[in-house]
Amino acid sequence: MDRLQAMKIFARVVDEGGFAAAARAMDMSPPVVTRMVAELEQHLGTRLLQRTTRKLALTDAGDAYLLRVRTILHDIEDAEAATAASTRDLQGMVHVLAPPTLATYFLAPRMAQWRARYPRLLLDIATDNFVAARVDEFDVTFMVVPEGFDGNVVARTLFQGDAIVVASPDYLQRMGVPQEPEDLARHHYLRDSGQAVRAHAGRRLRLQPLDGDGPAREVDAPVVLQSVSTELLLRAALDGVGVTVVAQLLAAPFLASGALIHVLPRWIYSRYTVYAALPSRRMLPARTKVFLDFVTEQVPQAVEAQQGG
Repeated sequence: MDRLQAMKIFARVVDEGGFAAAARAMDMSPPVVTRMVAELEQHLGTRLLQRTTRKLALTDAGDAYLLRVRTILHDIEDAEAATAASTRDLQGMVHVLAPPTLATYFLAPRMAQWRARYPRLLLDIATDNFVAARVDEFDVTFMVVPEGFDGNVVARTLFQGDAIVVASPDYLQRMGVPQEPEDLARHHYLRDSGQAVRAHAGRRLRLQPLDGDGPAREVDAPVVLQSVSTELLLRAALDGVGVTVVAQLLAAPFLASGALIHVLPRWIYSRYTVYAALPSRRMLPARTKVFLDFVTEQVPQAVEAQQGG
């Protein structure tokens, strides 16, 4: 058995979601792919994949083995790419994890430029609202964390911002414009349940002064809708359902057009930082480095575009 080839096939089966899809991607016959994975399992003395008629699933052993396999394959491909004349010759796959909002509003608009610059580097982008526990599964994990975050991760800071309270003009005309945080107790709150978990906050709406001068205030705002989907809550706010908390950068185009209004502009929900976190590997593959450099380069342009500058 060619163990290196077997590892490549195993990783591709996981990436493609099945033996037949992996066989097509690698220009091999499905029986050969199936046999190679079976021989790898026999060599290791453990089951890597749970096979059913509907789907494949990694076993615990398979999940742990896949992390090691990806590291080995990355190191091998990186060593081969080190002799390339330019970064355009880099090839392979960069596995990325990001919250859905970042994937949609930051990564997606940059994909055409990425493809033009690195035509042989494939991005595999997964989305999850709760990414902190999955950093070691991906080459790059985008994390949005509150001020004071103390996670033990290797990360590059991309940008910082504020989370603010917003509502539509129609809603505020019906319900009145809050003048103090306590006024939100009479308003309909569209609650980001995922944000509350990430910030270790309870159900109360906690606001802090923008200038940092003075204590935070907590309000029992009645929740009329909650979700981990930022886009759903933003859409509901635009439709006049209630007030919600959103990143000021994400709200900027709607604030500029007048579709949303910044409620209580002297107060913020939180300050946050966006990181690009890396797995705990000793060496950074060339493909990951060029992706990190590309993303960092794109941040000022993305911020300016979002703010309408």
